[in-house]
Amino acid sequence: MKACPTEAIRVREGLAEIFEERCVDCGMCYKACPVSAIIIEQDDFEEIFSYKARVVLVPSVLIGQFPSNVSIEEIYGSLKKLGFTHIYEVDSVVDVVQGGYDRFKGSHPDQKPVISTFCPAIVRLIQVRFPSLVENLITVKPPSDIAAVKYKKQLINKGLKNSEVGVFYVTPCAAKIASFKSPVGEEKSMVDGVINMEYIYNMMLNLILGKEVERECADVNQVSPKGILWSITRGESRHQKGRSLAVDGIANVTQFLERLEESEDNNFDFLELRACDESCAGGVLISENRFLTVERLYGRARKVEKHGSESAEDYDSKAYDLEPILPRSMLALDHDRVKAIEKMGKIEELLKVLPGIDCAACGSPTCRSLAEDIVQKRAELTWCVFLQELYIRNGKLSLDDADRINAKIWGGDRDYRSQSK
Repeated sequence: MKACPTEAIRVREGLAEIFEERCVDCGMCYKACPVSAIIIEQDDFEEIFSYKARVVLVPSVLIGQFPSNVSIEEIYGSLKKLGFTHIYEVDSVVDVVQGGYDRFKGSHPDQKPVISTFCPAIVRLIQVRFPSLVENLITVKPPSDIAAVKYKKQLINKGLKNSEVGVFYVTPCAAKIASFKSPVGEEKSMVDGVINMEYIYNMMLNLILGKEVERECADVNQVSPKGILWSITRGESRHQKGRSLAVDGIANVTQFLERLEESEDNNFDFLELRACDESCAGGVLISENRFLTVERLYGRARKVEKHGSESAEDYDSKAYDLEPILPRSMLALDHDRVKAIEKMGKIEELLKVLPGIDCAACGSPTCRSLAEDIVQKRAELTWCVFLQELYIRNGKLSLDDADRINAKIWGGDRDYRSQSK
């Protein structure tokens, strides 16, 4: 509950319950759970064989997972061995993305700061928790989406049917899975399936260590240093004009956006905001240490020639622009504005009664979230263990009643009053 940046998790009858309207798919609960009870759904790998042309979209951070003594040719060869017929590094299109950024900034000269839509968890965070900032989001698809559209079109132009081409993205995070399954700013994703990076990395590494890879079978994409580093912290912001800032880690981003909403310091031209520490190198589905991954990517960037990416002139606004992104505020207490205002007043009154220490023993992460749950009839005031003590002393609640309440929350006969003391 405490790890969730949007307070989307409650405990009821001993089980975690997720409020979907609040969830931004950041994966923080996945990382925090001490017993690995949370899983991230993914597509069945065998689905790739349903297509004649099997395209795997590879982010540079997958390459950065492998030790320096593993060559790019071996990495590509292992993907071919697993069954893919075509390999395309999504970061080859970052200049196309940059072209879209420049178009957006040119057509919105007074919109400051503009905010990158690279990280889907951040897009959803802004929709849910900072709806006043949705107009600042750049309506340009991220590299993974543009690469999917572009490469599929190339294969179709070579004579393949649309139904014969399957495009699969290797994801370092849960938010990318959600962004393809339930896209924001587009009706349907061009990606046919999403593959857990941790899962495929282990399969690839086993093939490479077992010497089962034919190195000469793979044609390697030429990715520029700019593209290789795009998905890690400061990958975008260092290439933007004006005052740019990069913030990583969803707690840091949340804190920064709170300051931005309060207009304490909003004199920025461009914001690169990423949910994970070290950005995609710290994704929840990454196997390797994020700092080693970043170091390897910088090493690769130093070695490659300074060309190879798609041109910014290739930007196709019809195919690569997002539709306007709409807010979905988690703070909407009621569709009726009058009732919503009444509920807000009740929440403030409840906060005067609640202890304000955010112990979470009530099954809600904070006292404010408990107050919201009470107003929305999802909880009761007696669920607060501190108020239970007061009610027991005043004879308004028996010990047995208190135990039944706690069992209803935590699913067992646990005495949370003694723990809260």
